[in-house]
Amino acid sequence: MGNSYAGQLRTTRFEEVLHNSIEASLRSNTVVPRPVFSQLFLETEQPLAHDGRTENDDEDEEVGSESNSPPIPYQMKPPPEGCCTVNGFCQAAKDLRLSSVGSDPLDVPTGFMLVGVKSPSLPETLLVCAVDRRFLPDERGHNALLGFLGNCIGCGEKGFRYFTEFSNHINLKLSTQPKKQKHLKYHLCRNNQNVLVKGAPICWRGHDGRMRQMGSSLSEAHGTSDEQLANMALTHPPHTPGSYTAGSNVDPIGLPQIAVVPHSQTNGNHVVPSNALPPLNQSRPGRPSVKGSHANAGPPKKRHKGWSPESSSNSQSESTAKTPTSSSALSTIPVSSVLTNGARSETTALLSLLQGSSLTPLSPPGLSVTIPDQLLHTCRLRPVIFKGHGSLPQLTGNADEVLLSSLLQSCYLSSQTLPRVYQHYGPSPIQPLSAEMQILLTVYYLVQLGPDQVPLIEDLEQIFMRSWRESHLSEIRQYQQPQTPGSQGRHYGMETTSTLPGLPQHLSLPPQSQQPLTPSQLPWLAQLAASSCGEGVVVLGENIGSLAQGLQQMFGRLMEGRLENTNYVVIIVTAAGQETQSCVVVTGRHQCRALAESMFSPKEGLKEINHQLSTGVAQELIHYCNSQEDGDLDSLLDGATVDSSEPSPLSSSQESAEERCLKTTHSPKDTNSPKGSKDLPSPQERASSPKDTCSEYSVEWREVRPIQLAVARKLLSHVCAIADSSTQNLDLGSFDRVSFLILVPSSEVTFQQTVLHLWNSGVLQELGGSDQECVSQREAERYVVKLDQSAQARIDSLTQEAQSNSYTLYILVHDHAHWDIESASHSSPDSGLGLVDQLLNSCQVRDTPNILILHVTSFPFALQTQYTRISPYNEIHWPSAFSNDVDLYHEKTRYFGVSELLESTRSGSSLPLMRHDSSFESMASALEERFPKLHSAVIRTTVLIQQYCIALMAASGRVGSSHNLHKHTSVETLEIVQSLLTASQQCPAHHGHMVLLRIPSLALAAWAHRRLSRVRRQLGLEESFEIILGNPNQALNIGQSFTDQIKTWLKIQDADWVPQTYLELEALPCILILSGAEPLGESLPRSLKYCDLRVISYSYLQRTTLEQELGLAAYLVRAESRPPHNLGPGSDLLESDAEKLSSTDNEEEEGQENGESPLSCSQQLQSCPDSGPSDPFPTQSTTSPNVPKEGTVDPIQPPSHSQSQLQPQPQSFQNPQATIHQTHVQSHSPAPPIPQLQPPPQTPIQNQSLSQTNSQPYPQTLPQQQSLSQMAIPQTQSRLQHSKSTSSGSLSPRASSPNHTCSWARGVSRPPSVLLPRALYDIITASDSSGLPRCTSFLPHMSVAWASSFRPLLSKMMTCTEQSLYYRQWTVPRSYHMDSSNRTEGRSDNFHPRRLLLSGPPQVGKTGAYLHFLGILSRMLIRLMEVDIYDEEDIYNEKGEGVLYHPPKSSWPNPGIMKTMPFDYTIHDPKYDDISSVYCPGFTPSFEGHPARQEDVYLRRRTSRIKLSKYAAYNTYHHCEQCHQYLGFNPRYQMYESTLRAFTFTHLLLGEEIQLYFIIPKSKEHYFSFSQPGGQLESMRLPLASDWSPDCIKSPIFTPTTGRHEHGLFNLYHAMDGASHLHILVVKEYEMAVYKKYWPNHIMLVLPTVFNGAGIGAAHFLIKELSYHNLELERSRRLEGGGPTDDVWPFIILADDSCVMWNAVDLDAHNGSVEHAVSLKQILQHMEACPELAHYGLCGIRKWSSRGFTGNKLREPFSRGHLHDFLLLNVDRSQNVQYDQNRFTCHDVDFTLRLHSAGLLVCRFNSFSVMKKQIAIGGYRTFIIKTKTTDVPTSVGPSQYICAPDSKHLFLATPAQLLLEKYLQHTRQKLFPLSTKNYTHPVLSVDCYLNLGPEVTVCFVSSRPHSVNISTTGMLFSGLLLCFADSFVTPGFLKKFTFLKGATLCVISADRSSLRQTVGRLELEEEWRFRLSDEFQTANAKEDRPLFFLTGKHI
Repeated sequence: MGNSYAGQLRTTRFEEVLHNSIEASLRSNTVVPRPVFSQLFLETEQPLAHDGRTENDDEDEEVGSESNSPPIPYQMKPPPEGCCTVNGFCQAAKDLRLSSVGSDPLDVPTGFMLVGVKSPSLPETLLVCAVDRRFLPDERGHNALLGFLGNCIGCGEKGFRYFTEFSNHINLKLSTQPKKQKHLKYHLCRNNQNVLVKGAPICWRGHDGRMRQMGSSLSEAHGTSDEQLANMALTHPPHTPGSYTAGSNVDPIGLPQIAVVPHSQTNGNHVVPSNALPPLNQSRPGRPSVKGSHANAGPPKKRHKGWSPESSSNSQSESTAKTPTSSSALSTIPVSSVLTNGARSETTALLSLLQGSSLTPLSPPGLSVTIPDQLLHTCRLRPVIFKGHGSLPQLTGNADEVLLSSLLQSCYLSSQTLPRVYQHYGPSPIQPLSAEMQILLTVYYLVQLGPDQVPLIEDLEQIFMRSWRESHLSEIRQYQQPQTPGSQGRHYGMETTSTLPGLPQHLSLPPQSQQPLTPSQLPWLAQLAASSCGEGVVVLGENIGSLAQGLQQMFGRLMEGRLENTNYVVIIVTAAGQETQSCVVVTGRHQCRALAESMFSPKEGLKEINHQLSTGVAQELIHYCNSQEDGDLDSLLDGATVDSSEPSPLSSSQESAEERCLKTTHSPKDTNSPKGSKDLPSPQERASSPKDTCSEYSVEWREVRPIQLAVARKLLSHVCAIADSSTQNLDLGSFDRVSFLILVPSSEVTFQQTVLHLWNSGVLQELGGSDQECVSQREAERYVVKLDQSAQARIDSLTQEAQSNSYTLYILVHDHAHWDIESASHSSPDSGLGLVDQLLNSCQVRDTPNILILHVTSFPFALQTQYTRISPYNEIHWPSAFSNDVDLYHEKTRYFGVSELLESTRSGSSLPLMRHDSSFESMASALEERFPKLHSAVIRTTVLIQQYCIALMAASGRVGSSHNLHKHTSVETLEIVQSLLTASQQCPAHHGHMVLLRIPSLALAAWAHRRLSRVRRQLGLEESFEIILGNPNQALNIGQSFTDQIKTWLKIQDADWVPQTYLELEALPCILILSGAEPLGESLPRSLKYCDLRVISYSYLQRTTLEQELGLAAYLVRAESRPPHNLGPGSDLLESDAEKLSSTDNEEEEGQENGESPLSCSQQLQSCPDSGPSDPFPTQSTTSPNVPKEGTVDPIQPPSHSQSQLQPQPQSFQNPQATIHQTHVQSHSPAPPIPQLQPPPQTPIQNQSLSQTNSQPYPQTLPQQQSLSQMAIPQTQSRLQHSKSTSSGSLSPRASSPNHTCSWARGVSRPPSVLLPRALYDIITASDSSGLPRCTSFLPHMSVAWASSFRPLLSKMMTCTEQSLYYRQWTVPRSYHMDSSNRTEGRSDNFHPRRLLLSGPPQVGKTGAYLHFLGILSRMLIRLMEVDIYDEEDIYNEKGEGVLYHPPKSSWPNPGIMKTMPFDYTIHDPKYDDISSVYCPGFTPSFEGHPARQEDVYLRRRTSRIKLSKYAAYNTYHHCEQCHQYLGFNPRYQMYESTLRAFTFTHLLLGEEIQLYFIIPKSKEHYFSFSQPGGQLESMRLPLASDWSPDCIKSPIFTPTTGRHEHGLFNLYHAMDGASHLHILVVKEYEMAVYKKYWPNHIMLVLPTVFNGAGIGAAHFLIKELSYHNLELERSRRLEGGGPTDDVWPFIILADDSCVMWNAVDLDAHNGSVEHAVSLKQILQHMEACPELAHYGLCGIRKWSSRGFTGNKLREPFSRGHLHDFLLLNVDRSQNVQYDQNRFTCHDVDFTLRLHSAGLLVCRFNSFSVMKKQIAIGGYRTFIIKTKTTDVPTSVGPSQYICAPDSKHLFLATPAQLLLEKYLQHTRQKLFPLSTKNYTHPVLSVDCYLNLGPEVTVCFVSSRPHSVNISTTGMLFSGLLLCFADSFVTPGFLKKFTFLKGATLCVISADRSSLRQTVGRLELEEEWRFRLSDEFQTANAKEDRPLFFLTGKHI
């Protein structure tokens, strides 16, 4: 048991950690760096296996520790003589018993804890000892060093290093081997009387394992109560969204458990031990962590197993406390989000489960409370008991009438768990809130709640946090001291505001930091606080001995009716010698119902609703609602006055109701409706008639907006960023096309909507093949998949297709991505959930390199957790279209979403777009009290539909006016119905608007649909509007008449067409009943006017679900419009929400303040001015349903300070009807006939007071037919100054025009109005301390949990990115979240590399954005697969047909025939269209078509976009899988090593040794021979001519290159089709390193230093000479080996670095010769196989042109002429012809002419062509001419390239040869005036070709003996050019040629002396006249060796 090496460390490990710790402390601004020893001893915890043990448990478990094995026989050492051996005393005879020393002051050293030791001989008491806390475990059973260090508190002896020794000292007298795990049993702590008492058990791992098994069995037992489970583990079953677990690895059944640890006594201070704290994934507070936890460098030492503080809060302990006394416990569970939030049924199991339960060890025996009989019947409520501190007694009796919840207890426990950041240095002065303070704060919170408010756990949690922070402000600042404001961030710091949310200002908190709150003070302080709210909160604290007594007393009062006005009862037990206990009982009816329903998840709530409907429980409610005091509603409907002679307010003419009813045609749905006569045309007939068309109707939702294009580009840039990263997770260059699949939720409408968007976007046509593959919209469905059981096959087929088509990039678009995020392992197969996890997170999809996943959602919070799969760098957030009211994207629309809805609630005088309906709430509340057992959704839906039915009856005029129907509906509902019915009558095409009813329950929605349809039929309104049931599982079903109407509007000719999406219902008057647990991404038309959410319940209090419901009203408003500045009296105000008489926010309160009765106040109707200072939509209004219709209206007085009232005669409300919405026209235009209206009832109309800024009074009189809704409220310009981003631009000029007749056209510029339940409205409109709406602080999603209660609030200034980082730091997924299994597997993060997240507000246009992204991604891939190829026709082509020397299908040239073919001196390559033509007899060039070209040759030349073939050459940006090993970049291997090898040879021409360097990768050394392995490089191996292999190229390929290390096309893997080849890059010395970096697996030939400034001539010169020297060496090596010498392969390939593809001519094609792409391997093998190839000195191929070698014309397959760019050179035959090493330009023309003149055959294979890519970077043709004085390129004219010798001239830092060549090119007219455009008299150039400009012709002759030259007999030359004339040029040779008089001579030499020698040797002065001024030099300094030349004139 010894621990002698407990603290030893390996030296290297210690040094490493010490170094890391010092570095981290220097780099970071974090609060405190991790201590070194924490890193050494507390390594990352091993992942738990399925049995709950760590992987190393078995090897480290101590033998016999807490096991079932028999005890090891043990004999203790006999005590020393004379020592005390009395039980309970130490050997020094000092008392150790807890009962004896509990009151004594004990000296506890720092770092030690008091622990209770259990002695087998004293079972009734504990022995007290002090133990070093390092050797004790934390609450999770971890972090304990093996070994022991303890002190005896009796005699004071210290330093017991062995527990065996210590057990002897304290006289344990054991029969087994002493083990600390067996006998160190409890923490000891002091209670409020400062007496030492037994605390929580020490959580040894054996105990932990048993508790885990116990918790597992408890969760599976059927008879287990919530009380038992919560006391043990706060059980959260995995199938409920409200639970939290750390993941499947921690607990397969999702059972997190709480270690209950009391305040431990540490060094005399009442603090919590640091190892009892939960592990927060704590990063710098200013910067949230976006990575997973980092594993340290290695596991700790075997005996020092531990756990890292960085492990995130998934690694929870499963230990529990068995004693009910430890009430002030610390929880390791993050607090559940909202008291009324999400699924909470797991925490509120009905107490009926208690009965018959045998597992009741957690409540004290004998303490039970009997629930009274008939509790629910008597009190009409089901109380909710929130467990607080301590354990509740067992409840017996009628247990199903009481609900239990442990959420409050979880909040208490979580708020006592301090962040680990405060525990780094052991004992801390920062303490958590005491239990007493928590209880008092809870009372404060409950007191300030309104009578209808429901407590929210977030509010209470924040109160706890604020109180804690304020009480420890100085200490917290001390810990935060190192943080600068920049690093702290503006939103992650600890908040220190002085006010607590929801805490009344007059209730001051006790100064906790000065004097702690004692238990004796708590009851009377709590009662004092509760007294401020009357009977609302009752505190039972005095004379309460136990919770059981308090509960019994509470039940008694409840049954006696004494708690009728009490909402909360707080029971406090503060008995002496015990810990404080508490619980809260909710007794308010409204609160009990809300809390009970909030314990259901939305889906569980729907199940409960279905159960109530199916069992008939709701029938009594429906019957009650139908039975009004005026008679049964159904009987009223049956007797509806369809034959009434009253005029119908719905008709637009004076026809009677009877006539209108007879003219209606029946809907197909209502089969019982009578068929109307055919006198009245059907809606589609009316709309199609010419006079009844609406010119204002337009559908614009298919347009792609600028902001969508911007988002698509952002998506594309992120994809490119993935491809450009060094991780090589995506190789865009290897894909040639895009395919995609869009995954949508299982909603038929969403599916069809996505298909419609896809079809209209043009993406299918853009991706190619749509003409053949997708000829109809129906076939577009192949690209969209509903996430149901059929999706598995589609995903599997896509995966297989992706694996077989590696050149296709597959995009999986997961739309509405927040919908199904459940883990597949936690979802039942029949639930339909977990599919996303099963499909998208599968290994097949995840590991396929050509599948990219794009998640698209409006609510990304659930995908932004600590275990997210999406990198924060791969998130794309929808940008804001406006910044400071400036339109950034020039949008025609302006988004109006949730924030704008909230803004409208803060407007001063206009009616907000989001509001609640007080009348409806009153009716629903009354029925909720009457029917306590029914779910509120059933009641509210019934009330709502009843109101709609009554409003339809009232507005239709079919029911007699004697029935007082207005009492049974609300003003809001009546307004909605009237607006719906009248809107379509104002448009000649009968356009109307949509009313959305959100009823989540499918059963309730179906009932509502049947009910409304029946009422509509009985009222004869079938053709007025449609009623649509929006069932996500069914297709859209619309009546045929309405379908025909829509077809007419949309001009659809297809007879079978039916609308399949809500978008296609644009302008259709309808009521849409949208059902389903949540919206599934259905988009709504712009004609949506009302969004009725009054049925939404408390189950929706998470941020995602709440914002998802509000998102239904999101809207795009036209942004180009501006409101009018002055509304005159004649202005037409639209049917307005603002002017209707509504019962909103503070109606009751205002009425009571005015002294009116509630009844009169509820009937009083408030009129709101139409436009106000903050009204974002000022010119909108709706009709008031309750306006005087007497014919005249009393004059309206001018506004005053007091409230002006309209006081018509009181009259009963008999038949509320809406006025006809006629447009008010000016007096000069004829007004349509307005029917005489039936007088409506009159009620007091209350006008809001108008400010004194109104300059114009109301009109004194109104026309008879003008209703109040048509009154124009005068406005000055000052009242139209709007605020914030919603202020300007809401209406188009067209929409605000007075001449509008179409209600739809006016309405599209106004967002819909939203009606909410009062409770949700209050929550949404309230703000927290950061200024954000309170709903933003809610739990973001049911599937996640908060990582800590000590999190900061979201900040108002946060960007979307910062908000994402916030959730990534502070939320963790629950066990049933699909990301919970995404643990770190040895990496710093677990992000999927090819996963993107696009988030944006609802209805903003994300679908259009990602569809456009698919299009531009496809275009980009095509662009990546295309290159700009030079596409130029050969210049100087002969027009006539030539003679065919070879048969057209000849494979190889015949040397004999080739010799008979004339050599074509003309240069045809278009790149040389600006050089001098070479004289050729019989050919005359045109000088007109080729003007002097500028230097920017890349921009001037013609190119074509050509798609890369599979045989293309690539640059460094291409790295497909096949190329990895070829390029040396395979990440699985080390970077290829290479060696630098020197190679020296002597060249006679240079007269010196040339030393070159080869860089040879290890993998390429077999191409070379060495003197010995690793020795001196001897030669490059060459094959024999007789060798042949189908996969081998014999000729070495040399590619000279400069400046193109990235863009040069050196990757020939695909071009060679995998064939083995030797490729050598020829680079300059200064570029060696960068080329080696980019091409590590290529052989490099490094030119000598002297050639750093040389041109392409030098590179080709050295390549050729080196190759010939190597040929000689190889022949010698073969000779030494006894092989043949003449058979060594003598050919090399000289290739340009821009050759990208190669083509061959197919002469067998049906349409003549056709070129097709072939591999370079095929071309080279064909050329190398030429039978007599050795006869040729140089071979080459054509340059490709789109107008080249194609068509029916027969062409010569081989020709003799100039060759460029791609050459096959015979270094043996061309031994005596060298490239000119000094040349920069035209070196290949010069070399070919000299090669031909030497008698060597030059052959061009015309059946092959090479494509050259336009590369605008680098290359040998990019020359920079700059001065010596500056490195900056300057503008220097060609005339400055030369100067007189010895003159003072600006010298240039440019090679002399280049200056000379450029001078000769640009000064042709000055130098050779007679030669300009004079083809018949060319300039004679001897032994070299130099470019003298395009207007000068050069005649090349060779002075070599036996050379081949053209015949010059009879020719007169206009000039002579002698460049470095050698000895072969003699005076006799020159005298063969005749020159014109005045012809120009130019002699060029390397220096002045040789120049004079040349003139003298050639006797030039005899025929040429020279002047001193005709000698020049290039503008080089002497050290740069200028060239000299002399000019003269022929005599």
